Amino acid sequence: MSRAAARDLLDVLGIDLALVQAPIGRCSSPALVAAVGETGALGTLACTWTPPAELAGVVASVRALTSRPFAANLVLSFEPDAQLDALLALGVPVLTFSWGQPGRERIARCHEAGTRVAVQVGSAAGARQAVADGADVLIAQGIEAGGHVQSTTPLDELIGLVLDAAGTTPVIAAGGLTVRQDVARAHARGAAGTMLGTRFLATTESAAHPEYKAALVAAEDHATALTICFDGGWPHAPHRVLRNATFERWEDAGCPPPGRRPDEGAPPARRGGAAIARYEDAPPLVGDSGAIAEMCLYAGAGCGGIDDVPSAAQLVARLTA
Repeated sequence: MSRAAARDLLDVLGIDLALVQAPIGRCSSPALVAAVGETGALGTLACTWTPPAELAGVVASVRALTSRPFAANLVLSFEPDAQLDALLALGVPVLTFSWGQPGRERIARCHEAGTRVAVQVGSAAGARQAVADGADVLIAQGIEAGGHVQSTTPLDELIGLVLDAAGTTPVIAAGGLTVRQDVARAHARGAAGTMLGTRFLATTESAAHPEYKAALVAAEDHATALTICFDGGWPHAPHRVLRNATFERWEDAGCPPPGRRPDEGAPPARRGGAAIARYEDAPPLVGDSGAIAEMCLYAGAGCGGIDDVPSAAQLVARLTA
């Protein structure tokens, strides 16, 4: 990593540390996003599934806790424009887009509103397109990432491919990064910054269920699988999860399609008064009840490096020491 590339990233995003907390669904609580921001790193809200009318309250919750910059993420597999309009009207400092190309017009709208844009890519061709459309930052997500994974290329290889296509555009590395040595390795390969998701799930401010956090702490190397098992709500999108009872029964049965999967009619947990379907893509949150360990437990390939549940500030200090 050149000092110039790192400085460019910090200047573009308005942050002090070249570290980003990934959008980890509804586990990205305002408290987590703000706590990350207070360290000088960048926290990210996941906004794709938040109704536009509710975004003002979520953004206000972050701003009540910090005056530092933060990001909002939109997944382009779903129609993003109602949420995009709301976020731009709210003056969100940074928008990240994943699972698709936002296109020149959307990026121009962001710039007109004073919002910086980062685009997640999984290939050199995707990087070239995002740069041509005006992206301020690229996020190179390797196949080791937890949650929904758009790339099929290992991160160490992908960083080089994306850097070659990026020109002067700063590149953030993401996918399977857990400990300080992972961060250092990504920087050594040329990344201007790093993005971590799974590691921030296991922090005190995360909205992940305590049993989910405990499962991450207990996980060892090779504890994850890249699968299409938990496809409720987002079919045909590969995702990396912890191997649990639901996944193993499905795999043992030969990975059958919806309608023929083991225990499909037996929801493992409840959220409020509603059942959560066994193969739903929703991870367990604080307040959920039931067989939490049998829900969708997103986790990156580096989860074996998680051995405690620190505060976000403690975690950032370790990663950037």
